[in-house]
Amino acid sequence: MHSGSFVKLAILAGAFAAGGGCREGAGPRFEDVTARAGIVFRYNFGDFTYDNILESSGSGVAVFDYDGDGKMDILFLNGRYVEGVSDPKGRVFSNAKNALYRNNGDGTFTDVTEKAGLGGSRWAMAATIADLDGDGLEDVFLSNYGPNTLFHNNGDGTYSDWTEKVGLGGPETLNGFVKWSVGAAAFDADGDGRPELLVGNFLAFDPGYRSPGSPDRMPSPAEYKGQPSILYKRGADGRFVDVTKQAGLYFPDSKVMGLTVYDCDGDGLLDIFQANDHQPNSLFRNLGGGAFRDIAAEAGVAVNLDGVGTGHMHGSLGDVNGDGLLDIFVTDLSYQSLYRATGPGSFEDIVERSGIRRLMNGAESWGAGLDDFDNDGNLDVFAANGGADTLVEKRPTLLVGDGRGRFIDAADGGGRYFRTKRSGRGAAFGDFDDDGRIDIAVSHVDLKATPALLRNVTANGNHWLGVSLRQGRNRAEPVGAVVRLTAGGKTQVRVYQRAQSYLSQNDPRLHFGLGKATRVEKLEVRWPSGAVETLTNLPVDRYMAVMGGGG
Repeated sequence: MHSGSFVKLAILAGAFAAGGGCREGAGPRFEDVTARAGIVFRYNFGDFTYDNILESSGSGVAVFDYDGDGKMDILFLNGRYVEGVSDPKGRVFSNAKNALYRNNGDGTFTDVTEKAGLGGSRWAMAATIADLDGDGLEDVFLSNYGPNTLFHNNGDGTYSDWTEKVGLGGPETLNGFVKWSVGAAAFDADGDGRPELLVGNFLAFDPGYRSPGSPDRMPSPAEYKGQPSILYKRGADGRFVDVTKQAGLYFPDSKVMGLTVYDCDGDGLLDIFQANDHQPNSLFRNLGGGAFRDIAAEAGVAVNLDGVGTGHMHGSLGDVNGDGLLDIFVTDLSYQSLYRATGPGSFEDIVERSGIRRLMNGAESWGAGLDDFDNDGNLDVFAANGGADTLVEKRPTLLVGDGRGRFIDAADGGGRYFRTKRSGRGAAFGDFDDDGRIDIAVSHVDLKATPALLRNVTANGNHWLGVSLRQGRNRAEPVGAVVRLTAGGKTQVRVYQRAQSYLSQNDPRLHFGLGKATRVEKLEVRWPSGAVETLTNLPVDRYMAVMGGGG
């Protein structure tokens, strides 16, 4: 064990009421407990019709412990009426709010939005959870259509709007139209130990534009100009300044949908995988000193198997074939991409031989995750699906992985939700009842407008371990920290990165399914600082916290 580390083991009891289950050896199974949990949020896209790209893009879900009680809470982001964009009949939705649900620990949730002060006053696309001011408390940054918002954590379960104080509202317009932010990544971009904030912007949405060839249909994203992303650095006075051009990240016509930050080439510097809409993706390699260069084409992650930059959504990280390297699963509106890492900063798309291309062709996928839903030690796939330019509902995706990079369809046995057509957008993953099984929260844009809280009720007797990584005050969140676990002779790898799904943030705890293994032989944590901690002979079926990270 590293001399500066502190390890705390704590068994967390399951809290949800019992319900559901499946036969021994069956695949993952989920139960929709939304109503029982007391979640009554309804998503709003500003009016009563679905006819523009802002409405079709939806909003996300953020999973985090807002009040520090150790239980995962849920923030649902919401749209609202926007003058000049929404139909005038939608003015009744002018005060639509986000919704923060506190986990009561007994299977129910309580709406604490007003008390916490996170309702917002803009069309919110995504929330980024990070300690941006170094006080040891996690703040909430909202990426909005229009000015962004930073809610500062007051330490008592409430938040204050510090947007103007720290300068993170962003410009009013980009490329001639309202700034449209769709997500952000907080990470140490220049190696100084403090987090920068990269805000991903989508496109220059002109509400009055109609496609010349098909004026009655929603225009494609390809018909709009893009908007540049912005990298902010915190100054000595606490205000953030734009350092995008100095970093080599200024691309005025990019159309970002998702940002995934991790060290793709093992050089100890954090790189950026940027999923772009109707453009080739970007993979910005960190050159050191806060400078980046796009290597997506040479790395093999720019386009799909057909050589096309499609409607990419977000990159999810995971080792799908057990070779110890982190692969990238990217949802899109065609058949997805699965970029298998073949070496440092090098990938090949195995979406066809993995089975995913056939299984997800035409799914029109948005939020997604690579997680071990049945705790067998192999990563599985969930994806929220739905039409883009028309409000077409589709069944969600549930695939089971074999640990060698191949997947089979498990949706029919996944529970009633997987046999129901919805139009999903954001999806977040976490263990809401601390029972060691990954649950799912999904936001929808269909006319039902209700989210889904899917409790994992898989009953196969497999074991698990959850790992929390914590660093000291005034240090950047350990984005990119890599954890390797060996149990039953099998080694698995996870990376600390909350943003691995479209518009959404996951439970920050790293989850490992262990199959029938009853002890963890070795757990190795490689922190962003380069410090390495090794723990051995650990018990299973619990959460453990590791604090450290070195200088």
